[in-house]
Amino acid sequence: MNVQLTVNGEVHRVDVEPRDSLADALRDRLGLTGTNQGCEHGVCGSCTVSVDGEAVRSCLLLAVQCDGCEVRTVEGLAGGEQLSALQRAFSAEHGLQCGFCTPGFLCLLQQALDDDPEVDRDERKLTEVLASNLCRCTGYVGIRNAVVRAAGELRGESGSV
Repeated sequence: MNVQLTVNGEVHRVDVEPRDSLADALRDRLGLTGTNQGCEHGVCGSCTVSVDGEAVRSCLLLAVQCDGCEVRTVEGLAGGEQLSALQRAFSAEHGLQCGFCTPGFLCLLQQALDDDPEVDRDERKLTEVLASNLCRCTGYVGIRNAVVRAAGELRGESGSV
């Protein structure tokens, strides 16, 4: 089947099998390997991308379901060579160790910040967002601090966590 996906602002016509997940199409057809596949059951969140402004597990979504959709992957977060505020914050706050879960967290958290620039100010809401993806290395402290730092930067606030 042939589907049209707008990925990171660029339109692509992609031939996919009806059974191909969006993650498969991104990685195998478009070469966007930043989207990791961990559990392939929608549990870990490593494959999280944004589809039409909603954070989704790309391992659970068929590519054919995304025909005509706007998709943002981790590769689309930076502005050229300039990292996004969230990417810079992940680096500054040591929000990653092995890095396997990082693309999914970045896509999830960027969408959360896009939806609610003050997501960091509601502790319960931020905990709920963070709990939807799994990290076995960091203990989430660096990831949480990165969201707080990025949110503050995006709001024009100075200072750190």
